Amino acid sequence: MKKIVLILLVGVLSLFGGDLHLISVPNADGKLNASVIEKALEANGFVIAADSEMNGPFTKQFGQSDFAQFNLLTAYHKKLADSLVRSHPDAGIFVPMGFGIYQRNGDKNLHVSILTAEAMAKIAGFKAKEFGLIEKEALSTLKKALPNAKITMSETSLPAEGTLLSRYVKASSSDSWKSDKDSTEMMIEEGLKPAGFVLSNFTDYNFALNESSVASPFDFYDTYSICKLKVIYTVAKTRPEAAAFAPCTLMVYKKKDANEIVMGFPGVYNWMSSARVSDSEAKAVLVQAQKDFEAVLQNTVE
Repeated sequence: MKKIVLILLVGVLSLFGGDLHLISVPNADGKLNASVIEKALEANGFVIAADSEMNGPFTKQFGQSDFAQFNLLTAYHKKLADSLVRSHPDAGIFVPMGFGIYQRNGDKNLHVSILTAEAMAKIAGFKAKEFGLIEKEALSTLKKALPNAKITMSETSLPAEGTLLSRYVKASSSDSWKSDKDSTEMMIEEGLKPAGFVLSNFTDYNFALNESSVASPFDFYDTYSICKLKVIYTVAKTRPEAAAFAPCTLMVYKKKDANEIVMGFPGVYNWMSSARVSDSEAKAVLVQAQKDFEAVLQNTVE
């Protein structure tokens, strides 16, 4: 009897313990696409940061694509993100958050992947009610945009092989923060291209915070959407749902009452754990990307 109970328990965990919501909808005619989802998000309180079509770059660099559609859409909920970041500054790693949108060649279904609220809390290292509210709004929007969709959970995540949030701190002050900001972000931007990274979007999130009736608590708050084409292409061959993590959002901010600039991004170990990336080639490009990204940020704090 104990063995049976254990088997059943493992089965339950595998069904409900995943970090990703996986949405699948019939789309043999190809009429459903990222544009449909983008419009639905905008109509439901989200701000679109970027909608990057990847098939063109895949074909140009690698000579082919396994997908009829592959888009990396990033967005944030205007009202809820404001509340979230004011209370938990490091939550900027999800401003914007990712919506992986893909349909393999020959597949009659379109797929979308997004992080669960529990996964966001796990990565950030803290719980916040806004994670659950954002998750609710995102799922509600996707149901409206894709009315015949089936929503499931990914398999239970694998044990993390490294730090889920890579965070760096650089000294600054109320007198020098403007020049510190300029030099820090210049070093980041100059370091990305030689390492093979592409900057798909830049968000001056402090501008959005200052649009509220309550002034921003930050001197500045910027987020960068950063990706590496080879990483996405390689991982997508076996785990396209990992697109929920791409592009990676890098937060760079300074609170008005703090003497430091904070930088941080979700590590590639989230891809391996949450999306269960186990293919050796995919893991190799992910780990190299982590090392390259960390080297760029380390260079800014030295």
